[in-house]
Amino acid sequence: MGFETKNDIRNFVMRERLRCVSDREWKFRLRGYGFAIRDTDEGRMVTSLTGRGDLCTLGAGA
Repeated sequence: MGFETKNDIRNFVMRERLRCVSDREWKFRLRGYGFAIRDTDEGRMVTSLTGRGDLCTLGAGA
């Protein structure tokens, strides 16, 4: 599974959210793929657990 753009990452993360019944389950599933969600003033940020830092934003409504 390759992600070439921020949009690819964002689409994947939001597809996973639709498959989950809670934020907790969503965050747990994302950890399995090496991602985490961080809440910021600008909205939610997708970060990498492998040390690549912030990857993309999900916006305030995500």
